[in-house]
Amino acid sequence: MLSILVYISAFLFYTLVGWYFWPTRWKNQPISPSAEVSTSSIAKGEHFIMLAPLTLHGLILYQTIFINTGLSFGVGNAISSIVWLTALIYWFSGFFSRLRELQNLIAPIAIVAAIAVLLPLALPSLRPLANTELPAFKAHLLVALLAYSLFTIAALHAILMTILEYRLHHPAMSRVLMNLPPLLVMEKMLFRIIWAGFILLTLTLLSGIIFSQEVFGQSVTFSHKTLFSFISWGVFAALLIGRHFYGWRGRTAIRWTLTGFIILLLAYIGSKFVLEIILHR
Repeated sequence: MLSILVYISAFLFYTLVGWYFWPTRWKNQPISPSAEVSTSSIAKGEHFIMLAPLTLHGLILYQTIFINTGLSFGVGNAISSIVWLTALIYWFSGFFSRLRELQNLIAPIAIVAAIAVLLPLALPSLRPLANTELPAFKAHLLVALLAYSLFTIAALHAILMTILEYRLHHPAMSRVLMNLPPLLVMEKMLFRIIWAGFILLTLTLLSGIIFSQEVFGQSVTFSHKTLFSFISWGVFAALLIGRHFYGWRGRTAIRWTLTGFIILLLAYIGSKFVLEIILHR
């Protein structure tokens, strides 16, 4: 059992990161050319600040999820894992110069992660998952978490694009918006993220069917999770088809992205929340 001090330390580290980056990246005041600092030079020194809370968060998840041969994966661990992977992928993207401008989102991500790191403590798992000793299940779970994380980044990206589009003609644009790439560049990044997430979501659904066949003797067990997962897959598939054949972009792409993400949240997190928190199953 981890000490409460580990949870508190991770929470404080994330909070300090958010507090540090908020005034430098999100303070709502115009930039003066004399006060502007090169984003690349800032990133070189500041990028590793996030590593300390990420390491502690990973340790917490490892200790709370891997219990003996099984996996303890309740709603608290599920949300915390998705947020941790989201922050980790986002942090890792900072090593690539083309994506470095997107590190402006580090402050809100750190604040969300500060809350998420406490969820395994506040919402402990009721019971270990069945059949989790199988390597196929662990691979299925990892791919699913990566898909969730990429779509979380896509949703944050879409929200940021919405704000940027709304403020494009504002006379005093905030610092974070001034530092962002052009809207068309962000749109290309959005669809790259969605493509990667869609491929992983497809693998998740296929591996889920195979895993269900091996364990339960039937291809798909019909449930709210299964239904919403396939609906979400269909939404993202329609978005990618619409992009390829009809050139969907802008607000249309943002609406489809956020719709698919919300449905995907309802698929797993929503169903686990209802079962564990409301129905206590």
